[in-house]
Amino acid sequence: MTPTHHPKEEKLLEYFSGSLDEGMRLVVAAHLEMCPSCRRLLAGLEIAGGTYLDGLPAAPLGEHALERVLSRLDESEVSQPAPRAQAANDLPVQIRALAPHQLGRWRWIGPGVYWRSVTLSQQGPMRVFLLKAAPGTQLPQHTHDGTELTVILQGAFRHEGGRFGAGDCDDADDTVEHRPAVEEGEECICLVAMEGNIRLRGFLGRLIQPLVRL
Repeated sequence: MTPTHHPKEEKLLEYFSGSLDEGMRLVVAAHLEMCPSCRRLLAGLEIAGGTYLDGLPAAPLGEHALERVLSRLDESEVSQPAPRAQAANDLPVQIRALAPHQLGRWRWIGPGVYWRSVTLSQQGPMRVFLLKAAPGTQLPQHTHDGTELTVILQGAFRHEGGRFGAGDCDDADDTVEHRPAVEEGEECICLVAMEGNIRLRGFLGRLIQPLVRL
């Protein structure tokens, strides 16, 4: 099924320009693997960028420019890293390329809900993790005190913003308050990049808030 929820346009533009935070970049990349329409959009941006560069006047190369480029190509061949081992097979293909040391263990954080850390090469403002919830699980009503970008890798959930299935992106911030409910039939696995914290609502939310460290 083709995704119907996408990252905000500014995030796709930042992804294209290479300025997006590494955590969000991983989430957007996972979405792109499953979203033909966003891939077409980025392909169009690449064509437009190439056309713009073609129209610029040619600039003269500096002395020994060719030699410097060739030497850098030789260096890249020598320093090319070995292929990374695959992560555990319980993960969808979108993040299996991560090295084993970048993934923590699945940890219980609530009834039917498990959390798994993702460590990236660069320390940015975003925390990245996997979230897995059993079929039929209803999460507490909550909001955020920062931004949160989620891509659904498997299964589906629903909340006030609609239905989110495999490939969909849930792009939320501190103006959004929702209560996701996982659909029956299949566990839901999500990849999340989050800045700030989740703020749980209601009596149950306040009760378990000290236990939740997402």
